[in-house]
Amino acid sequence: MRKLVLSATAILAITLFVASTAVADRDAIVRFATLPPHQPGNPEGIAADPAGNIYAASFDFSGNNVIYVFSRAGHLADTIPLGGHVPLGMQWGPDGKLYVADFGNGSVLQLAPPSHAVMRTYAICAAEAHATPSTCGLNAIAFKGGVLYASDSFGGRIFTLDTTSGASAPWITDDELRPGAHGFPPFGANGLAFDTDGNLYVANTADDRILKITAAKVITHFTESINGADGIAFDTAGRLWVCANQENVLYVLNAAGRVVDIRGSFDGVGKDGAPRGLLFPASIVQSRGSMYVTNTALGFRHFFVDEPAGGPTVFTISRVPLGKDRGGD
Repeated sequence: MRKLVLSATAILAITLFVASTAVADRDAIVRFATLPPHQPGNPEGIAADPAGNIYAASFDFSGNNVIYVFSRAGHLADTIPLGGHVPLGMQWGPDGKLYVADFGNGSVLQLAPPSHAVMRTYAICAAEAHATPSTCGLNAIAFKGGVLYASDSFGGRIFTLDTTSGASAPWITDDELRPGAHGFPPFGANGLAFDTDGNLYVANTADDRILKITAAKVITHFTESINGADGIAFDTAGRLWVCANQENVLYVLNAAGRVVDIRGSFDGVGKDGAPRGLLFPASIVQSRGSMYVTNTALGFRHFFVDEPAGGPTVFTISRVPLGKDRGGD
């Protein structure tokens, strides 16, 4: 009888696993939201407003893009059209506005949701972005003391922007921030995050490296060998989370750059066409006790033998509990 009960329990568990879209992986990572079908996909940039709503921008080089707004429960609440723009990093500013890096046009956009209008466009490196080949690719955004910082993935620069006056300039230019001739994916300076001491951390995707830049502009290597280091964010415990877009995992680092945990996995594409787990995790943000991650599922990565030929057809955002790490840090 005991064997029979266990078998029934196992069958029920399997049934629930297959039926649910919010099944947790071994690290309790769940699908938080699903992008609407037949709409722009490949979510990349992500932001959270003070009310806990999650904003995720599609990433299509053609410029057919939108920002999806999901409620705290993961339901689609709004869609902000961004035709003609190629959004990447997003960040709420201290003025209560949403700022978006327009990768394709070398500019930063200012929005004031729930309005759909682009309130202001700041041209940072427009001419270089439109050059062939492009020599400027604005990527991530971070704020410090009311000043916006934006990474340039091609030109090896970090720009500053005064969102009141509109004045912008390169804050630092360095070879450490460039992608190099053979780096892959071919993006240099990418994710940005400030610690409480005012140091800026920069992910160099092509170098698989996290850099630390002091206020005096001294660059050191914070950690190495994170395959496809992309979006980064500090949590409330002071740990730095790093999206490894080529490994389909999240690294959690302590203040010394040591790995205290590695979260997530990619477990194939489900019958509904969505990735199970993480697939090309690109951007990350904390909101109300969890980290939220975009599964961008772009094509410049390795592919698994059991993946559909066209890759995923359904795109998702994952929720990751902060929890404790295996290092106890």
